[in-house]
Amino acid sequence: MTSLGGQLSAKRPGDSPFTVRSEVLGGQESRGVLRKISDMLEVIMKRMDALSKVGNSTDAHRLDELSSALDRIQPVGLVERIQAIAQNMSDMAGRVEQILQRSMAGNKVRDGTLAQCGTPKDPRYPDCLSKMDWMRARWTSDPCYAFYGVDGSDCSFLVYLSEVEWFCPPLIWRNQTAAPTLKPLPKKQAVFQSDVGALLEQVGTGKESLSFMKRRMRRMAAQWASAARRLDDRLRSHWREQNRILVHVGFLTEESGDVFSPKVLKGGPLGEMVQWADILTALHVLGHNLKISFSLKELHGFLGVPPGRGSCPLTGPLPFDLIYTDYHGLQQMKQHMGLSLRKHKCHIRVIDTFGTEPAYNHEEYAILHGYRTNWGYWNLHGQQYMTMFPHTPDNSFMGFVAEELNETEKQNIQRNKVNNMAVVYGKEASMWKLQKGKEKFLTILHRYMEIHGTVYYETQRPPEVPAFVKNHGLLPQQELQQLLRKAKLFIGLGFPYEGPAPLEAIANGCIFLQPKFNPPHSSLNHDFFRGKPTSRKVSSQHPYAEQYIGRPHVITVDFNNSEEFEATIREIMRINVEPFLPYEYTCEGMLERVHAYIQNQDFCSPEAPFPPVNSSWLSSPFVLLPNSSILTWASNASSYTSWPPLSALRLLASLEGESCVEACQGAELICEPALYRFINIKEAFSALELQCDGVESQVNHLLPAFSAEHAECGLQQDPLLFSCAGSSAKYQRLCPCRDYRVGQVALCRDCL
Repeated sequence: MTSLGGQLSAKRPGDSPFTVRSEVLGGQESRGVLRKISDMLEVIMKRMDALSKVGNSTDAHRLDELSSALDRIQPVGLVERIQAIAQNMSDMAGRVEQILQRSMAGNKVRDGTLAQCGTPKDPRYPDCLSKMDWMRARWTSDPCYAFYGVDGSDCSFLVYLSEVEWFCPPLIWRNQTAAPTLKPLPKKQAVFQSDVGALLEQVGTGKESLSFMKRRMRRMAAQWASAARRLDDRLRSHWREQNRILVHVGFLTEESGDVFSPKVLKGGPLGEMVQWADILTALHVLGHNLKISFSLKELHGFLGVPPGRGSCPLTGPLPFDLIYTDYHGLQQMKQHMGLSLRKHKCHIRVIDTFGTEPAYNHEEYAILHGYRTNWGYWNLHGQQYMTMFPHTPDNSFMGFVAEELNETEKQNIQRNKVNNMAVVYGKEASMWKLQKGKEKFLTILHRYMEIHGTVYYETQRPPEVPAFVKNHGLLPQQELQQLLRKAKLFIGLGFPYEGPAPLEAIANGCIFLQPKFNPPHSSLNHDFFRGKPTSRKVSSQHPYAEQYIGRPHVITVDFNNSEEFEATIREIMRINVEPFLPYEYTCEGMLERVHAYIQNQDFCSPEAPFPPVNSSWLSSPFVLLPNSSILTWASNASSYTSWPPLSALRLLASLEGESCVEACQGAELICEPALYRFINIKEAFSALELQCDGVESQVNHLLPAFSAEHAECGLQQDPLLFSCAGSSAKYQRLCPCRDYRVGQVALCRDCL
């Protein structure tokens, strides 16, 4: 998982011990002080000049006398006195600088603007006074203020707070001539690219993590090119706009600690790097204009961040249509973009391996209701978070790809399978240590199969690996693939969770056998999930494989039940399976999905209020589907703009204690949070025949919902809390479900 460390809290610029607050001196007093300081400085300079001549003299006798005199005087504190004088001179120099700045500011406003630099009192700008006080005290705390013209005068503070930030009203004495409007660049059409050479150059060198990603890009290039041609044929009539996209891989920056790169060759987790390599390749192949950043310096250059510590916002338009980053990168952007992150965060997409539920994302709600964690509270739209697997529909499913086999390769694999050969999932010795009772079930497996491992070691065999396991050490990707093509079984030890390896094994014709978790693992009972922004309950090592693939390719059993485990091994010995890869994990499937997101997801344009003002329906806006108890939108669905389209909506109520994720799955549908606003109306309750004594709007991530105990209906007051996750024994939740395309759960049937 990308989220390995705690959040770094950015220190406020005002906390610096080096800040100075200037006092205002009167004009006559300023000139008198300046004359005295000038005289003092002249005397000091003359004395220093005389001393320098002594120092430069070749008269050894005079130097000896000086040295002797210093030795005689030193005991009475000459050094301390010199240090004190030096400190006073330093303080005096700083004071002179402030006075000179005041004097210069006075010269600038002799035309009459001085009187106009008082702090304006405008109820539309209630923070102007406090921000002016802050600037007077701390404007030297960050060089970016001087970069924007702040010089210590009230006038410069007002100009900054009204024109760079937005805490004070526009100044009437400033030249209000509108700046020339930059014409938007002409829109370009995105053209599929089959050559990854330019992408490889952008990724660069210098880290083993980058080398790993580039090797993957080269190895998969032909499959991406073939997939692009197929998708291009299907989309030929559609205009695809080329987007300017920044990809900032925060977890691989030196500033975040980059714990991954040193472990690439030592069996460390590669899932994140697999996903990022595939994201970069998909965006490049789709024909978008990419900039890639692996350091803060590159990030600053691409965004145009002003010099300093990040206290000042960006000015001007964002040079990118989209920014893909991770939690580390998001924190870095917050520290170095200042207030402008709030302005531009609708452009951000966060690659988030395990997902972030709305209750954890909403900062105020999370603090008040116990959902605050190290990784949530960013107040983004839930679908701006993009996950590795489609385990939480509150987020968008980004995914990755596994290598796809042609028919000849599939036939060769089936001919060459070794029926009694198993490979254990786990490259680090620590993964073998975590599974309780592993010796017992591996011993049972050993009665039927030859067991192989790929555990990293340097000099000697890891003691955690049983002696009967044939350990190959860490294998390069192609050698591992050859091992999987021979093996009949790929067996999980319970950790790592939800990685790419099981999909790669299934794609190479293996059966994946994994442990069932009873009770399911979650943030409530397992250290690994504690602190992560999700309440999801993980029922097995790889819930996606269990739910979306299933038997015969994936078998999930209780490894602590020896009889069940042994019966399963005997069953596996009898069955044969073909290599299988879900469409959504092919190159074409990922290209299709990412294309749909880029063309249709828009979190920057405010949605039209719904229901429309003064709207009223002559009859219910919901109708029953033929031969079904599920409701859909009435025939005029096309009159409301949404993506997914409103025609995909299927309305139902959950059982008490059931989440909308579970309720929609039970109807073979997917919960779709983007459609919540269309069911967050009182008419939805009557359409479902839920009798309300009253309807109230509240801030609660379980709403809209019906409480049977009190016959109360609750609507959601804050759209950021629309959530498919979460359940309560007191609520029947209203759920916006949708259909989905076979093999592509992220998209509805009419979503392309």
